[in-house]
Amino acid sequence: MRTHNGGAEVNDETTKLYRVLAPLALLARAGGGGDDDPKDPKDPTREPSEGEDVDLEDKPISATPRRYKVLFHNDDYTTMEFVIEVLKRFFHKTDTEAVHIMLTVHKSGAAVAGVYTRDVAETKSTQVMDYARENGMPLLLTTEPE
Repeated sequence: MRTHNGGAEVNDETTKLYRVLAPLALLARAGGGGDDDPKDPKDPTREPSEGEDVDLEDKPISATPRRYKVLFHNDDYTTMEFVIEVLKRFFHKTDTEAVHIMLTVHKSGAAVAGVYTRDVAETKSTQVMDYARENGMPLLLTTEPE
């Protein structure tokens, strides 16, 4: 459903009918019409008159949203077991994947736990950090573009 000038709802059939009849009505008001008529409704240089409906093209939406990495950062207080638990609980990692990521964080200082759209990455990061605070852990997670 779309709305036109007066805010009335218009369905697709009405829109099709309008597209056929509107140019004819404009031609009749203009007193004829033809290819050389300056009021030709199909002329792309013609300005729409007040009250006239105008077809607008929708802008295409980006096909693939930008992805963001969720990074775990090493600290001296968060236990390895807690990091594994969080990776399994919030990121749905297997035992092996969780241990591998935890060891990478421990040895390298940071590691990617997952790559998501911005909203999902920020939500996961916030949820994990809130959970860590509830359990007395200073775990730090950040998100950054891929």
